[in-house]
Amino acid sequence: MLRVSVQRAARATLGAAGPARRVPGAGWAVRGARAALSTQASSGDNVRYFKIYRWDPEVPGQKPYTSTYPVDLDECGPMVLDALIKIKAEQEPGLTFRRSCREGICGSCAMNINGTNTLACLCYITPPGEEKVSDKPVTINPLPHMYVIKDLVPDMTNFYDQYRSIKPWLQTKSEHDLTQEHLQTQVDRKKLDGMYECILCACCSTSCPSYWWNADSYLGPAVLMQAYRWIQDSRDDMRQERLEALDDAFKLYRCHTIMNCSKTCPKHLNPGKAIGEIKKAIADAH
Repeated sequence: MLRVSVQRAARATLGAAGPARRVPGAGWAVRGARAALSTQASSGDNVRYFKIYRWDPEVPGQKPYTSTYPVDLDECGPMVLDALIKIKAEQEPGLTFRRSCREGICGSCAMNINGTNTLACLCYITPPGEEKVSDKPVTINPLPHMYVIKDLVPDMTNFYDQYRSIKPWLQTKSEHDLTQEHLQTQVDRKKLDGMYECILCACCSTSCPSYWWNADSYLGPAVLMQAYRWIQDSRDDMRQERLEALDDAFKLYRCHTIMNCSKTCPKHLNPGKAIGEIKKAIADAH
């Protein structure tokens, strides 16, 4: 097993110094041994290669490049995020990516995997039903058409600024007693289904060609679906004002119903439909 080989390599690295002496930087030596052994083990039957986008802005003159890492799937969890964590722990400590919940709830680990925007924690290395490990490497890139901070970490500043612009909170014209619940009927509550589940991972927005070319002015599928979530909320008194704020040639109408957004959403939501409903509501209001 690879784990036993790594332990032996670690003992060999430290053994010459004896158990009473600690070699400076021994942890890095162990990691190096692990990486070397992992590469040597690449001839195994259950090894998958991961081709990962790398770029470190702190290295002067460095241009983006890709590095390939072998992972023994017998010693790794089933998801791409498991492989990334294993690579970072055993081969490349400098590999940088976002992750948190590992359950498809936080949206932190959104990235482009094998050409599709998705969540690394929900993306299988080997899809269910496929027994044979593919010979093709798993390609992993940051979300497309966004500035990259480092490796797989995109700059989400513009995305969150756009989200803030729609005022994503309940607005009422009259004062409400905050000691009491703000009730709505079950029918009105059901209107929010398919929108409130959005985790703002930006997979949909960064799969949209219109957002690629107009990210400075077009709000994008994720933000527009959240805008419609508040437009549809029966407890909100600013429906008309919200519609008027969106009635703009660039904020809303850059959407050309390509529907990449609905196809790529890892939560199986339908931002394209929400955008269509906003257009319809504005047309009905005129």
